[in-house]
Parts: sequence; C-alpha cells; structure tokens
Amino acid sequence: MDNTFINKFSHSLLEAFQAMNGWEVLAVVFALLYLWLAMKQNIWCWFCGFASTAIYLFLFWKVSLLSESLLQIFYLVLSVYGWLQWGEGKYLATEQSSITVISWSAKQHFITILSTLIATAILGFLMDNYTSAQFPYIDGATSTFAVVTTYMVTRKVLENWIYWIVIDSVSIFLYSSRGLHLTALLFTAYVIMCFYGYSAWKASLAEEKSFA
Repeated sequence: MDNTFINKFSHSLLEAFQAMNGWEVLAVVFALLYLWLAMKQNIWCWFCGFASTAIYLFLFWKVSLLSESLLQIFYLVLSVYGWLQWGEGKYLATEQSSITVISWSAKQHFITILSTLIATAILGFLMDNYTSAQFPYIDGATSTFAVVTTYMVTRKVLENWIYWIVIDSVSIFLYSSRGLHLTALLFTAYVIMCFYGYSAWKASLAEEKSFA
C-alpha cells in the first residue's frame, strides 16, 4: 500500500482524536454499548442509549445541528419506551427482552418510507427558511428517518438494520463536516456493526419461526 496514503490516513486519524472532547468520548462509549447490546437483544441497550443521547443533545446544539438536537429529545423518549416494551414492565430485567423479532411487509416499508420522505421535506423546508441549520435537508432526512427507525428497533423489526446502514452512511458526511470527527468514526463502525446486527436478528427470527 502507498506509504503516502497511510501517512495521510494516520494524520487524519490523529487529528480526529485531538479534536474530540471528553463528552464526545463518553457519548461514543455509551453509543457503542447501546448498539452492541441491541445486537444481543439485551434490554440494557436502552439505558446506554439514553445516556449517549443526553450527551449528544448538548453537543449537537453547540454546533448548530438543530434538527439533530431535536432528534435527541425523541431518542430520550424512545429509549424509555424501548425499555418498557422490551421488558414489559420488568424494570430490572437483565436478560434478552420478552418480545420477538418480526419482519415488515413490502407495503409497510413503502408506507413508512413515503410518509417519512414527506416529513423530511417539511422539516427540511422549515429548517432551511427559519433556522441557521447547516445542511437542512440532509440533517432533516437523517433526523426523521432515525426517529422512525428507532421506533422499529423498539418493536424489533428486522429491517431496522438496513435503514440504519443508509442513515449512518449519510451521517458520516454530516458529522465530519461539523467537526465531530470521533462521532463520524463511530458511525463508520456503526455501518459495519449494522451488518452483523441484521445477521444476528435474522438468525433469531429464523429460530423463532422454527419453534412456531
């Protein structure tokens, strides 16, 4: 491999770590724990998600990612909802959640995507004309689809992982452009982990069907 490329990559990586702050590091740690536990269908993923979200709410507001900041509020609510759904009221549950993985039909996905695109257009327009948000339509798209996809996680819809792969890929550009370098690296890891998450949940769904 070209040494020049390696040197440039290493330099960029070093700059990313130098640019990060302590709160961003903590948010990243909780976010990775959330995703890993979600892959395992462990209810404690929602606790980690809540902690990470609370920190990101502060970070995104500071860099004028306004719809992303609003998104974090929805995440906080969905984290509580996810905890209740997966545990069915068992607040101290530590094992796998009691609800099972499901798969949506093509019709359900079509309706979901179409309605979310409409919401994206509305949010993007409002952000573009009435706020100082950067990349209002891209920001709006990742925000609206992320809310919907997080709800899919709370209901254990298998295809949520596919949605996340697309959302996280776009988010890499969004966060890099705003100087959240470590978060951009986190979302790169997210994309990779989402493939494993999809595989794990698909296997779980197949196993559940075999016992049905």
